[in-house]
Amino acid sequence: MNLTMRQIRAFLSVAQAGSFTRAAERVHMTQAGLSILVREVEKQLGARLFDRTTRAVQLTEAGRRFAAVAENVLQQLDDAGTEVGALGQRTRQQLRIAATPLVSSHLLPQMLARFSQAQPEVRIQLLDSDLQGVQALVESGAADIGLGFFFKVTSGLVRRQIAEFALMKVSPAAEAPTTVGRTGWTSLRGTRLITLPAENPIQRSIDTHLHRLGVTPEETQPVSFIATMISMVEAGFGSAVIPTFAVAACRRHRVAIDVLGSPQVKLGFYRVSRRGAAQTAAMQAFDEVLVELLPTMSR
Repeated sequence: MNLTMRQIRAFLSVAQAGSFTRAAERVHMTQAGLSILVREVEKQLGARLFDRTTRAVQLTEAGRRFAAVAENVLQQLDDAGTEVGALGQRTRQQLRIAATPLVSSHLLPQMLARFSQAQPEVRIQLLDSDLQGVQALVESGAADIGLGFFFKVTSGLVRRQIAEFALMKVSPAAEAPTTVGRTGWTSLRGTRLITLPAENPIQRSIDTHLHRLGVTPEETQPVSFIATMISMVEAGFGSAVIPTFAVAACRRHRVAIDVLGSPQVKLGFYRVSRRGAAQTAAMQAFDEVLVELLPTMSR
């Protein structure tokens, strides 16, 4: 049996109207077209569904049994369609963003405020986690987009670079910085460095350039998060090398910030989404805010 919704609805319209003529008027079809659809249903079921007389059309016993089932099926389909439509509407009106803690606390609030002004109907959910956690949230579908320094492309993600940030030296100071200075990588020679874990992609890039330039710190002390690095520098435990996207965070601490040059090294900042997932209007609108505001965050 391969009945279509159109055929089932045609049958039910005749059953409810008790007349092919009245049913055809209600569903805006010709009587001949409606009759063809009902005959197709009877042919597939192998049973006569209506007793037709000159005065009325009445359901047979087989017709009554099929009508009860058909009404239930259509009601369930209509209910499911309503629920799915509402779910789709909620999905289009939400934006779930996963990002590392420093991005979540110092970069995103300003951008989310701008986005909310332009898109007040979109409900925003911010999920902060470490780099691996951000990637896992996006891959599982728990987050719509992820933000961070993603250096490797995985099969389950689509990666897009949206900004570049230079590396800078952060060192202890008597007061919070008001300007961003310049210095060379050689200024790191013989210093004590507060670092990220060796497996962190940002730290791997930093270590590669230190080795290439022959710059060896006196010793290193790894911590898990950039915010911790900045606080450790402020407390006098050493200096740190971090991307300039953390300028805003540094301005809240008694540290000095100097962009490293000779050579200047820039790291790509990426937006990732799950491969095959639909790009909603909310995601596209937020991308525009990211592209506009992210470059200003390193000043």
